Amino acid sequence: MKLKTRLIIAFFVILFVPFLMFGIAFLGFSKYQMQAIEQSYGVPVSWDTLSDTMQVIGKSTQKVFEKLKMQAEQDPDQFLDEAYLEKMNLEMEEQPAYLLVRKDNELYYNGSGENVSKLFSELPAFREFSSSSDGGSYIGKDVKAFVKQLDVEFSDGSEGSVFIISSTKKIVTQTKHLLMDLLLSIVVILFFTAALLTIWIYTGINTPLKKLSEATERIKNEDFDFELNETGKDEISELCRDFDEMRIRLKNQAEEKEAFDRQSKELISNISHDLKTPITAVKGYVEGIMDGVADTPEKMDRYIRTIYVKANDMDRLINELTFYSKIDTNRIPYHFSQLNVTEYFDDCADDVGLDLRERQIAFTYMNTIDPETMIIADAEQLTRVINNIIGNSVKYMDKAKKKVELRVKDAGDFIQVEIEDNGKGIPTRELVSVFDRFYRTDTSRNSAQGGSGIGLSIVKKIVEDHGGRIWANSKLGEGTTMSFVIRKYQEVPAGE
Repeated sequence: MKLKTRLIIAFFVILFVPFLMFGIAFLGFSKYQMQAIEQSYGVPVSWDTLSDTMQVIGKSTQKVFEKLKMQAEQDPDQFLDEAYLEKMNLEMEEQPAYLLVRKDNELYYNGSGENVSKLFSELPAFREFSSSSDGGSYIGKDVKAFVKQLDVEFSDGSEGSVFIISSTKKIVTQTKHLLMDLLLSIVVILFFTAALLTIWIYTGINTPLKKLSEATERIKNEDFDFELNETGKDEISELCRDFDEMRIRLKNQAEEKEAFDRQSKELISNISHDLKTPITAVKGYVEGIMDGVADTPEKMDRYIRTIYVKANDMDRLINELTFYSKIDTNRIPYHFSQLNVTEYFDDCADDVGLDLRERQIAFTYMNTIDPETMIIADAEQLTRVINNIIGNSVKYMDKAKKKVELRVKDAGDFIQVEIEDNGKGIPTRELVSVFDRFYRTDTSRNSAQGGSGIGLSIVKKIVEDHGGRIWANSKLGEGTTMSFVIRKYQEVPAGE
């Protein structure tokens, strides 16, 4: 789940869940307190009356008050009969209420059995009663009582008042308990809602972050052999997948670097070996000249020619290594221009043919291209391609009668150049690798042949930089054909 979605859900949960839970808690606690009040005061309690506690207290003694009121109309002197007063007082025994009777300004009857001097001093005077709720009034301060007052005149002319005193301590206590329970429920609900949401969001974020942290530590230690299997759709899971892709790229780069370092060491070893052979030969022939072994003009000429050939071999190896470094940094110096295909390959065939014939290798050249065909190419680098391919072919020839054939053919929008030899051939499974850097077929035999293993990789790079492609076909024991194509140059009319 996306982090944005989690936060939206958390927002609405915080907004609505506490209200819902508080509503449930309020209903539960209120119902409990209503039942407790009903048991204490003996009257049914509703949601309306629960908000007016004085009304509840007033209703609890209403029946007794009505009886007293009727008695006051019939015979007020009955309130001077203690037996009657005890009887009426007993009717309120189940409610926290009792009777008080005042005659003139003196306490005549106390149904509580306790000291009520403080309450008595706060009672309303005769004919000064003001009802605040259901025919009664609340006396606060230290008394905290609900009072119903009935004023009467006795037969002897004295004034009296009958009071129903209801204690508010129990209902106030229960109301306080309700408020405390509701307040506590709010705190608990908010705490657990926040805690559960925090755990939910933290778990959703921390689990992938922990994996990410462990992965970072492993990459720091160059350990790429692990995988972050995060299938979630949240932002951090997407980050983990991106991180895993980066790990794969870093792993591939590390493997490529390791392979490159290994190949570079192999290249240095090959070049060192290939340089050692001509240097040893040059030293031998120079020592022969210095020791007077070349004592005839013919020997001297042969020694000098051999030294020259070996020096050229060393120069070729050094040039190849230098060119390879330019390939690796993409700094090959190209100078593209329009070349006439027939003229260029005719000249190239003359140079190559002369060199091959001196080596006793039969050379054949065939060109079926229209004489006006042009290409855009770097003549020097294209010559390098031809020479590298032919040089590679000559290196691995194993037959008594060696031959090389150069063919230039029309291939639609391209020219196709084929160089075929009758060497020992290349296994089919290795054809896809012959253009890889440092690749050498049968290295145990190639060590004697020499070669750095980068010649054909240079060829492929140059051909591809010309917008062409190169491939090889071969049969073991029969020979190999290297083919490459380069697009023809076509002038586009100015209006198009």
